[in-house]
Amino acid sequence: MEARKKPITEVIGAIPYRIALAGGWIDQPFVSRLNPNPPGSMVVVQIESQFRWMDRAGLCTSTRDIAMKLWNGLLPQENPETLVRQLYAAENAGKTQPSGSQDMIGLIRPGINRLDYDYEYEGGVFPKHIESNTDPEVARWLERVLYVIPVAPRPEGYNPLGRKNLDPQWIAQLGRSGRDCFEAIVGKDLPRLGASFHECMTCWRTILPDTVEHETLTVDLLSLLDWYQQRYAGAMYSGCGGGYLYVISEEPVPGGFPITIRTGQ
Repeated sequence: MEARKKPITEVIGAIPYRIALAGGWIDQPFVSRLNPNPPGSMVVVQIESQFRWMDRAGLCTSTRDIAMKLWNGLLPQENPETLVRQLYAAENAGKTQPSGSQDMIGLIRPGINRLDYDYEYEGGVFPKHIESNTDPEVARWLERVLYVIPVAPRPEGYNPLGRKNLDPQWIAQLGRSGRDCFEAIVGKDLPRLGASFHECMTCWRTILPDTVEHETLTVDLLSLLDWYQQRYAGAMYSGCGGGYLYVISEEPVPGGFPITIRTGQ
C-alpha cells in the first residue's frame, strides 16, 4: 500500500500568508498622523500556504507564528475584526514599537483588501474602512501578472527607522499609492498597477530611506529595484530591507514565481 503523502500544511500549518502591496507604512500611526489628506490606503492580499516563505522578508511570518500558537494552526470561524484585534493584542503586548495591524488583517481576511487608515480613527491603529474584493476573476488576473523573486531576508541588527523624513505631502502620496493599487487591480489595469508600485517605492526612499539603504544590507537594493522597474511594468519590495521583489509583467519574469490568492474562507 502506498504511503499517504501528507499536504504541506501539515508541515507549515494551514493559516494563510499575506503579501503587502503599495501603501505600506501608512498603517503605522507615526506616519498616518501626519497625513494631510486622510485616509491613506494600503493593499494586502491573502495567499495560500503552498510553501514556507522566508522569515524576515515582509511576509509577517512572526505574526503568523503567533497566530499558529494562538489558534492551534487554524483560523477560527469567527468575526474577522474580532480575530484581528485578538491577534494584534497577542503580537504587541508590551511592545514599545508595535507592528501595524495590516499584518493581522492580511492573514485573516481573504482576497484583495484596501485598508484605509485615518489617525483620527482609533489613533490610526486600525483602519477606518476596509474595501475587500474576493472576485475569483480579479484574483486570477493578479496571479497572472505578479511574479515573486527571492532577494534576501533582513539582516540581524537592521533597523528601518533610523532616518525619518516624514514630510506630509510624501505621506499623502504614499496613501494615494495604495488606493491607486487597489483600483488598478480591480480594474485589471497593468500600467496603473505598476505605477502604484513605483510611487510607493519612491515614497519609501524619501520618507524612510533606511527601508532600502542601510549599512547592514549586503544587497544593493536600489540598483536591483531600478533594473526591474526599467524593464517591467512595475516592481517593489515585499518589505523593508528587501525580502522579495514583486514584479508586474505580462510575460514570465526569469526566476520569478506566481502566487495563489485565497478568495474564500
